[in-house]
Amino acid sequence: MLIGYARTSTLEQAAGLEAQVRDLKALGCEKLFSEQVSSVAARNVLEAALDFCREGDTLVVTKLDRLARSVTHLGNIIAILEGKGVALRIVNLGVDTATPTGKLMLNVLGGVAQFEREMMLERQREGIAKAKAEGAYKGRKPTARAKADEIKLLAAEGMSMSAIAAKLGIGKGSVHRALNASPCEV
Repeated sequence: MLIGYARTSTLEQAAGLEAQVRDLKALGCEKLFSEQVSSVAARNVLEAALDFCREGDTLVVTKLDRLARSVTHLGNIIAILEGKGVALRIVNLGVDTATPTGKLMLNVLGGVAQFEREMMLERQREGIAKAKAEGAYKGRKPTARAKADEIKLLAAEGMSMSAIAAKLGIGKGSVHRALNASPCEV
């Protein structure tokens, strides 16, 4: 049986998920699993797909990055599938682990994909460091501190910390800190 798995990282990528599902159906997948979740979050639907697979089945994904977050993660998935006698097919790479060549290609491509991701993250860190040095990257504005006067005014009117937090859209701990801060801290 061909079992399809589709994933996008965010809800805004609905069209991407629909395209994956459409492609998996066109390939003849009889059972489809799909989810919209970050690759680093818990992926319960992927776990369900892996549990569903039986000996002789093939798990099909449209792209490698829809399945695994790293070479290690890919290795874990492959170990689970091999332990069950299940093949893995990655459509855009033309890889099918039902063959020895497919297994070799998957390992090579997985290594290249991880290298590419690590290079991207390194460039991102370098860009952030440069922006910080130039004063362009300052992080998130401290919203609660900017509202300290309003917090104190609402507290003086008798409003509870929970009510102030809800009204201003900040955490109760931020309200507490603003009310207990010395004048030079705010």
